[in-house]
Amino acid sequence: MNSESILSQQAPDPVGPYPHARRVGQLLFLSGIGPRQKGSTAIPGVTLDPDSGALLHYDIAEQCHSVFQNVAHVLEASGASIDQLVDITVFLTNMKADFATFNQIYADYFGQARPCRTTVEINCLPTPIAIELKCIAALS
Repeated sequence: MNSESILSQQAPDPVGPYPHARRVGQLLFLSGIGPRQKGSTAIPGVTLDPDSGALLHYDIAEQCHSVFQNVAHVLEASGASIDQLVDITVFLTNMKADFATFNQIYADYFGQARPCRTTVEINCLPTPIAIELKCIAALS
């Protein structure tokens, strides 16, 4: 089966040896997408201790907006759009504190498309972020 790797010019570079997305037939699989922005190692809404690099504070709303915009960038680079999303897995590092804010902002971005969704809490992500999305889209 043919597949095509996709790298967005607008989304931040992946933190490992993988593409932003891979098209396989009529399906588009997005790699985990976080809130970083293209051309910067800073994470929107995150304050780190300058000496230790430890996480001091994060703003889940700012991270959500950034993640959702990055998903849109990768979809656009793939010739797809939000309305073609069929499944989203959401990873949150603090479900109790962040779910309500996340869910409200999520509805603004994905509410009309209504993809299936699974939201899980995990204890950390590869960089000091509080949210990451894994998405699948059906292409026409």
